[in-house]
Amino acid sequence: MKMLAYRYHGPNDMRLEEVEKPVAQAGELVICMESASFCGTDLRIIHGNHRHYPTGTVRTPGHELVGRISQIGDGVQGYEIEQRVFVAPNIGCGHCEQCIAGNNNLCVNFTALGITIDGAFAQFVRIPANAVSQGNVMLIAEHVDPAVAALIEPFACVLRGQRPLNIQAGDVVLVMGAGPIGIMHLKLARLKGAGIVIVSEPIAERRQQAAEMGADVVVDPFNEDLKAVVLANSGGRGADAIIIAAPVNVLQEQSLDLAAVGGRISFFGGLPKDRPTIQFDSNLVHYKELVVSATTACSTFDCLQAANIVNSARVDLAPLVSARVGLADAVEGLRLAEDRKSLKVVLVP
Repeated sequence: MKMLAYRYHGPNDMRLEEVEKPVAQAGELVICMESASFCGTDLRIIHGNHRHYPTGTVRTPGHELVGRISQIGDGVQGYEIEQRVFVAPNIGCGHCEQCIAGNNNLCVNFTALGITIDGAFAQFVRIPANAVSQGNVMLIAEHVDPAVAALIEPFACVLRGQRPLNIQAGDVVLVMGAGPIGIMHLKLARLKGAGIVIVSEPIAERRQQAAEMGADVVVDPFNEDLKAVVLANSGGRGADAIIIAAPVNVLQEQSLDLAAVGGRISFFGGLPKDRPTIQFDSNLVHYKELVVSATTACSTFDCLQAANIVNSARVDLAPLVSARVGLADAVEGLRLAEDRKSLKVVLVP
């Protein structure tokens, strides 16, 4: 049997085509897709800028996914046909030191849906046996909008990114960048009890979105003095926690000066591969006793925590869904995902 899939054939060469529908082998599941969202990684893949898509690769991207179980392979227990599930995309080897420690996102020999194997931009997706056995497939409550459930993976990345920041009740939090990740950081910081959340963003539409989604202060860094705004809203001490949610070198450099004494900083957004360095004033880190951290992707446990939060409705991610586009209109979905105004664009196979 055939199905539709939006497939990578080379840089800027995505094709909607018929391919063989997957069949669940022993230990595997096949998911009938309900929602799959575009993210920045997908855009890098599509433009030929991802190391796991070398020349000659033909593959289906998409790693932010939710759907219903349509096939159950021999030996799989604990799942039923038609159950709605989210799938954590990063699959570790299961036996290296990082996997044993729960950091399967740091496994050197990892597999990942939409990255190293076929992913979610299709009507059906096969879930490998090791993903099923390691707990990557998680139940999603029926009351949860599947488009929102598809955002669990990026929200899990945000959870992991904020963990080292130890945001406390009353903290002044600065989020630099108001794309979808920045907005999720804003929402999570509010859930943790931040006293004031300041969002810095040069695009007017995104500043407006941040204000509507709970930012206490929004700043245009090109036309306002960001440091003065931070000091004015922190009693002159600076931000207790800073999240750089954009791949911009100067923001990482600037954050050291904006942090309070004892402040915590997350270099959340990775820098472009051709410009990976910054001018780092280590004296600011030393004399202010700053903690500078970074995280990459998310573990299966991070995804479980994120899924639990989404199932509980403690954080409303629905406003981040800017558009829902049918798989047959995936080209339009890609256009919207790149317009720098939309937050999350979701394919509905």
